[in-house]
Amino acid sequence: MPKLQPFSQCFTLWHLHLEYLSSELISSYRGSVISLSDFKHEHQKASIAISVQDLGLIYKTSIDKRPTLKARLKSLGRGKKQTRIVNALDNVSLDVHYGSVLGVIGSNGAGKSTLMRVISGIIPPTTGRVDVYGSVSTLLALGVGFNPSMTGRENVYLGGLAAGMTESEIDESFDAIAEFSELGEAIDAPMRTYSSGMFARLAFSVAAVVEPDILIIDEALSTGDAKFKEKSLNRVKELRSADRALILVSHALATIEDVCNEVIWLNKGKLMARGNPAEIIAEYQKFMNVRKSASSDEDV
Repeated sequence: MPKLQPFSQCFTLWHLHLEYLSSELISSYRGSVISLSDFKHEHQKASIAISVQDLGLIYKTSIDKRPTLKARLKSLGRGKKQTRIVNALDNVSLDVHYGSVLGVIGSNGAGKSTLMRVISGIIPPTTGRVDVYGSVSTLLALGVGFNPSMTGRENVYLGGLAAGMTESEIDESFDAIAEFSELGEAIDAPMRTYSSGMFARLAFSVAAVVEPDILIIDEALSTGDAKFKEKSLNRVKELRSADRALILVSHALATIEDVCNEVIWLNKGKLMARGNPAEIIAEYQKFMNVRKSASSDEDV
């Protein structure tokens, strides 16, 4: 039986760049995220790409209601800061299948990005288990893993290595990545000179041209011009037809409905619903409208 390797050995993203990790996570870490790429082909037959079981993530964050510097100085020496416990993910279970595009929707703070980071092995879960059957390319945030002082060309190699590619594999894929990004001569300019749209082009190109078994995209298609967005969405559809597994996190509900064949809705770390995109989106919109109406009534 093949030896299971920690997910972090199969996929390394430059997680020190992630602002999320500034929060202090509860240190009990009983959960696990494991890559089972050795068994990929067996499970492709069964269509399972990712299996999430009873996933929970708890962290604590400080509470500070004294915003001014003077108040902060006065508070020094008055004991420990108050903290609160946050259930970022609460008993989430789901399977993602090969040949599918799973859309993830929910309001800000619902746990969407947190779930993607746990699945990617960037954040260890407090409880539960994630099994990943195949290679993963993760586009979690605009420019994550990129070094602004380096050129676009250099960052293609940096991003490729972060996604688990070898240097020779990046050499073979570079022309396709550069062509897809449409950056032209700017590929050799420092990325600190790039616009947000140029960042998006290169980040998506590295993630999508690699043709991973599993591609996770978290709000990375929200930046850039309309033409490139359409090109990127067409690429997502191509990957879907190639019997790969994709997860798309977005607030653009029309895009989710157009591209995805299944949707999950998260709210405050809980899985509220899963099913047909049109039905789940309608249910989510109804919930948001009711909540908005209730908030307006309270303000009156």
